[in-house]
Amino acid sequence: MRTILRTAALSAVALMTATACGGQGSPAGGEGPDPADADLTVVTGVYPLEWLAREVGGEGVAVVQLTEPGMEPHDLELTGRQIGELTEADLAFYVAGLQPAVDEAVEQEASDRALDVADVVELHPAGEGGHEHGDEEAHGHEEDAHGHEEDAHAEEEHSEEDAHAEEGAGGDGHDHGDLDPHFWLDVDLMSQVAGALGERLGELNPEAAAEYTANAEAVTAELEAIGQEYEDGLASCEHNEVVVGHTAFSYLTEHYGLEQVGISGVDPDSEPSPSQIAEIADFVEEHGVTTIFTEPLMPEETAQTIAGETGAAVEVLDPLEGVTDASPGDDYPSIMRGNLETLRTALACS
Repeated sequence: MRTILRTAALSAVALMTATACGGQGSPAGGEGPDPADADLTVVTGVYPLEWLAREVGGEGVAVVQLTEPGMEPHDLELTGRQIGELTEADLAFYVAGLQPAVDEAVEQEASDRALDVADVVELHPAGEGGHEHGDEEAHGHEEDAHGHEEDAHAEEEHSEEDAHAEEGAGGDGHDHGDLDPHFWLDVDLMSQVAGALGERLGELNPEAAAEYTANAEAVTAELEAIGQEYEDGLASCEHNEVVVGHTAFSYLTEHYGLEQVGISGVDPDSEPSPSQIAEIADFVEEHGVTTIFTEPLMPEETAQTIAGETGAAVEVLDPLEGVTDASPGDDYPSIMRGNLETLRTALACS
């Protein structure tokens, strides 16, 4: 497989400058320098890392985004040209476990030129900071063939979850589904990653190290400001239940003392069962939940079904996996602030 990837990469390099478009081979939206003219080139596959690389890298760093606008980043499959871009980049900036195609390409083509967020911050086990309804059916108080409840099975699952968490802290074993990659919804973790990125860029280009450090500090200041706005804005709310399409918001809800309730799990492609939908509807009615949250890159049919049964409204809460026309802003800071206003309205915050 390595030979296949290497062959595709080498054949693609010659096409890079001739075929660059759509945020691939040149910075998305025309921002920043072209890779051919840049001091450094950073390749990434998800929007928050793209934003961070642009802010920390500044004018001398070209940022290549592998995920086309409007595409679900979890579903990314790399073309030969994209593998070539990754091969030629100075730095692959990614979250292991988020995009399997990127993980594989980095391992085979850029393992010595990579910055994995999972090596910088400790990622949550998937599903932490909330719960997915319907779990009781699969893992609840079922009786085994001898008439005993399967408590041992539950304990074993907890042990496995703890093991995955330890693997995440060590930077190993980042299978998607074990760890939640959506760290960027916690501004404190984003600040840590900004600092690590600034350091790595400084190592690659020592002449601009001071600039990268200053840029990382400016990003940290903005993230701290957003964090304070969340602290103030969510300090006094009538509700704390956040019902979402998939459990991508654990970093945000845990940080600010909210309860995330997912219609499906951390994987946006998983389909909820009719019983899960019924349980969510019951939960919404029992807790007086007024809003079901959907996402810009997810279908909203299930949310609309639950809303129709309960009288709740449907609003967009953006997990910042990409920027679309449905996003409550046009960049990371404005979308985070848009999410805050959406939450304040839904949770009746004063």
